[in-house]
Amino acid sequence: ALQRHFFDNDVWPRQMRSVAVPTTDVYMDGNNLVVEAHLPKFEDKDVDILIEHGNLVVQAQRHEKEEDKDKKYVVRESSSSFYRSVQLPERADADSIEAHLDDGILKVTIPVTPAPEPKKISVKSHSKKK
Repeated sequence: ALQRHFFDNDVWPRQMRSVAVPTTDVYMDGNNLVVEAHLPKFEDKDVDILIEHGNLVVQAQRHEKEEDKDKKYVVRESSSSFYRSVQLPERADADSIEAHLDDGILKVTIPVTPAPEPKKISVKSHSKKK
């Protein structure tokens, strides 16, 4: 119970412990912010994508079990997890985010509204012409 209490009060979120850090790319593609994470062996049901406090949070967890069918006990049990948080730009359209997982690559596309062109103010003189 003491060990559990210690971990529950740990500074790091629970998802951060023993977390794999696969390759993650964050880049702009036109007016879209794209987050790509390499998640081999993960399936779409293993992945959760959330918007929290202006951040895009991607987390994934996978459990694997191998059993010896003759002896009826677990030979190998392992789990893998992934956690990544990316701050979204102010003009991100959170309602239009799309995510696809193909061949172990998760691609999250976040549309970003382009910044408006600065409005030019014409400067006029108050002096009278002679």
